Amino acid sequence: MVVKVCSAVPRGVEALPIQVEVESHPGLPNLVVVGLPDAAVREARERVVSALRQLGACLDTRAVVVNLSPAEERKEGSLLDLAMAVGVLQAAGFLPPQPLGDLWLLGELSLDGTLRPVRGVLPIVEAAAKRTARVLLPAPNLQEARVVKGAQVLAASHLAEVVSFFRGEKALPTTPDAPPPRWELSPAQNLDLADVAGQHHAKRALEVAAAGGHHLLFLGPPGAGKTMLAQRLPGILPPLSEEEALETTKVYSVAPLAPRPEGLIAERPFRAPHHTISAAGLVGGGPYPRPGEVSLAHNGVLFLDELTEFRRDVLEVLRQPLESGKVVIARASGSLGFPARFQLVAAANPCPCGFLGDPRRACRCSPQAIARYRARLSGPLLDRIDMHIEVQPVRFAELFAQGKRESSAAVRERVVAARAWQARRLAGTGRATNAQLTPQEVRIFCTPDVEGQRLLQSAMERLGLTARGIHRVLKVARTIADLEGSQQVRATHVAEALAYRELTPRIGG
Repeated sequence: MVVKVCSAVPRGVEALPIQVEVESHPGLPNLVVVGLPDAAVREARERVVSALRQLGACLDTRAVVVNLSPAEERKEGSLLDLAMAVGVLQAAGFLPPQPLGDLWLLGELSLDGTLRPVRGVLPIVEAAAKRTARVLLPAPNLQEARVVKGAQVLAASHLAEVVSFFRGEKALPTTPDAPPPRWELSPAQNLDLADVAGQHHAKRALEVAAAGGHHLLFLGPPGAGKTMLAQRLPGILPPLSEEEALETTKVYSVAPLAPRPEGLIAERPFRAPHHTISAAGLVGGGPYPRPGEVSLAHNGVLFLDELTEFRRDVLEVLRQPLESGKVVIARASGSLGFPARFQLVAAANPCPCGFLGDPRRACRCSPQAIARYRARLSGPLLDRIDMHIEVQPVRFAELFAQGKRESSAAVRERVVAARAWQARRLAGTGRATNAQLTPQEVRIFCTPDVEGQRLLQSAMERLGLTARGIHRVLKVARTIADLEGSQQVRATHVAEALAYRELTPRIGG
């Protein structure tokens, strides 16, 4: 008799249902796993045999074959341990045969039969819920599974509990009806814009960027406050919507090196990879593709400090996700897609020594050294960054000035109001910010008045803006108008948006 048990493995941020077929017959003791398993799945043989031995289920007189269907898809990880163990128990006669078609089994087994938590539970539970199937998984994954509305989830801590459940001797805990817990990626740091002295121009740019979802580059000498400003961007962004929170949590559910979710992610991610990161680490990759930093920053902020210290080939891989909001990783075995709708904030020094343009210290760099330094940033990459802001050192009088500075909470109120305008404008499109406007929508929603068009025409010649650059200026101008509550994009909005591109001819290569 062949026993069939349902399970699944993650494929990107989706799920691939797997049918575990088990056949057992008298013979030399052996357990063979077929169906394109990776090393972790092949090693499940030892974990399963040991766990069954702890229950008194000895396979010394049984030959067992386990087939993982579909056989042409590669299976990886330890999620299939529990399904294989239950299938073997049924096929060998230690459990009564019963159809399990509506129950998916997930979980890694330890040698003593304890169920350990696994990665990728969230997309699998979501896929099972769409098929009205139940899921039985390790107890530590129960909080994560609660995120999916309508999911029917059972949890167990040990294989013995699963056996008792199938024998009708014990009930298993299920997902409660209470709303899923909100989970933070990191402890609250209470980073407030009020901590930043001076830098009114840069703060305004940060507000505009937050309101429209625009990418932003800060250029200035060391100690001017570039990193301090960037770290406060998440504090002025709107809260995650339920849909955004679920998308973000799914990425963290499948990412092997990220903290495992314990509920629905409650804050926008802020990722700040070191400049020694590889291209695969930034956008994802590997023999079995995994999400990179751009996907871990989905619906949040990707901060690249010391931008010019990143290898140029690493930065160039950002071009596609900056435009499309997703990453597609192609391998010989197939392609996988990961979401990557992030907001890029970068910081760089103006030259190798860092003091070009600093009124207090002289630059020691030669023109050739400055040219080589800035050539690390390509024109096409800079063209995709909407706003280029020069940050000057804070003066002593500003550093110790008395008076109340505007808080992040106050700025966030204006950002939320501007986002509300955009949400109404883009209702039904699947997009939420001005940065995501299509060329056709730019023509419809961002056409400035006559004087604004004259400014654009003059700037196109003076700044050498491309058509993409003009579109990005118009998107920023639309955001500035939204912050003012204006239906029409006026010349003043265009002028401010152009001021955020003044640096473009002076940087890049």
